[in-house]
Amino acid sequence: MNFGFKKKNGGSSNGRKRMEKQNTGNGPSIPDGMWIKCNTCKAIIYKKEVTKYKLCPNCDAHFRMSPSERIRVTCDKDSFIEFDARMESENPMEYPYYAEVITAAQRKAGIKEGVVTGRAKIQGEDTVLAIMDSHFMMGSMGSVVGEKVTRAIEYATEHKLPIIIFTTSGGARMQEGIISLMQMAKTAEALGRHDAAGLLYVTVLTDPTTGGVTASFAMLGDIILSEPRALIGFAGQRVIKGTIHQELPEGFQRAEFQLEHGFVDRIVHREAMREELGKILRLHKRVESEERV
Repeated sequence: MNFGFKKKNGGSSNGRKRMEKQNTGNGPSIPDGMWIKCNTCKAIIYKKEVTKYKLCPNCDAHFRMSPSERIRVTCDKDSFIEFDARMESENPMEYPYYAEVITAAQRKAGIKEGVVTGRAKIQGEDTVLAIMDSHFMMGSMGSVVGEKVTRAIEYATEHKLPIIIFTTSGGARMQEGIISLMQMAKTAEALGRHDAAGLLYVTVLTDPTTGGVTASFAMLGDIILSEPRALIGFAGQRVIKGTIHQELPEGFQRAEFQLEHGFVDRIVHREAMREELGKILRLHKRVESEERV
């Protein structure tokens, strides 16, 4: 969320030239922010044509979503209860201007950190959710992201609930150095205890899921779902190619390639995701009930 005034006859000459150009009547005046470009088909799209699922009307590409948008299309209405909403990063490595970077990211994304966690219902089934946000420093995993994800997992374990994590990330947050890398082990250990309790963990990989997030909790799900065409990998293509000195298969870091090679269990269209998750939660609940008998 984005949180001048000039005298009528003031302002710069450049400003007057722009105003004169707009008032010439030689072409339509189009306000900013009404059009977006699809990075997949390259079409220029009128924003009002994009549905609540944020899909390209031309090629069905899945645009990136904010946590609030994800909650709206996934959870039962008014069922989401947020955890740790006010938790935000400090500057553990005394990185220059880090506080300013965090403030700018908060204004852009409208949230305090790169993940939103909480408890909700999906088609009537209780679950814990963690939803990462690529709009906040590309969903990078710093100490707060790791802490919030870990707390959500621990809450799920304590209350014997499944957990679903929607991942999107560029990897570890460089401004927090080794502390950001420690979050990989921290989240994985919490998931180990959740698994030992016999509880369900589902990951939903969205575009992009890369770096230390892929190398930790993103790929530890009992069931791993993905949105179509999501970028999934650890290092970038250029880094891999420069390391192994070999030509890489086309699309080898896309969800479809990962599905074919066993790293993803199912690719689910965003419009069908809520139903798919509800089905998984109901099935797991039924199995748990049968095991108790």
